[in-house]
Amino acid sequence: MPKTAIAVFAVALALVAALSACSPLSIVNAVSPAGGASATAGLRYAPGERRLLDVYHPPTGRANAPVIVFFYGGNWVSGERHDYAFVGQALAARGFVVVIPDYRLYPEVRYPDFLDDAAQALAWTQREIAAHGGDPARLFVMGHSAGAYNAAMLALDRRWLGKQGSAPEALRGWIGLAGPYDFLPVQNRTTRPVFAYPDTPASSQPVNHVTADAPPALLIAASSDSLVNPARNTGALAARLRSAQVPVQELYYDGVSHTTLVASLSSTLRRLAPTLDAVEAFVRSDGGRRPATVTLPAPER
Repeated sequence: MPKTAIAVFAVALALVAALSACSPLSIVNAVSPAGGASATAGLRYAPGERRLLDVYHPPTGRANAPVIVFFYGGNWVSGERHDYAFVGQALAARGFVVVIPDYRLYPEVRYPDFLDDAAQALAWTQREIAAHGGDPARLFVMGHSAGAYNAAMLALDRRWLGKQGSAPEALRGWIGLAGPYDFLPVQNRTTRPVFAYPDTPASSQPVNHVTADAPPALLIAASSDSLVNPARNTGALAARLRSAQVPVQELYYDGVSHTTLVASLSSTLRRLAPTLDAVEAFVRSDGGRRPATVTLPAPER
């Protein structure tokens, strides 16, 4: 490992020891440089305490950049947009405008209320993102874990964007990291009340909403994910999309877990997996519709 990488990880370990009360994501943010990205924080997309979002801007400040709306995970019971600043900064440093919304969580709400929040955040982005340098005609939705579920439902189930006067056709593609797409009957005890177990409707599952007109997908999972089974979820959804002739890229990475898969987007942990490069290539290729070249950062010495 290069000396600079060893130094970075030493700093990270020191922070873990010194800030044991902090969340791991706070530590990732603390040791991840912004890469020149800037943010406009606390914009309201709908009434309510948690219906706020942050917008991350590329260093160049160019207009009409591709746009990625990112939903974080947390089993629909936890999560804060500030904890995922490293995601916004990393993607913005690659030239994208990034929107990270908060959304209401259990026990304040249950399925499907948080999907209404997600759809409202996406509709806000369509209306307002041009004023922040983004191109609403090049719009992608992305998420990790529970957030990947939210992204999948917006891309596949027409009900949610339809309520906002939009449709999945507004998306150029969607990206799911370690998403739960087929989890009935609900096994996780924390998740059960969120989805009204044992009466969880089949319509709550993304795999049941695949149609031929779904937007292209990039699905990434950890090979040894112990929380969300990659074969049943990522693999099964990818197979369903292919059967419907929907373009889909399916990637599995060794050396990462359910959690460190999203952390590998950060500048500090990027060596764990090429997640950021895969996302950039997918967006720059317009969801796989055309070739794309990813400009990789210079290797550290």
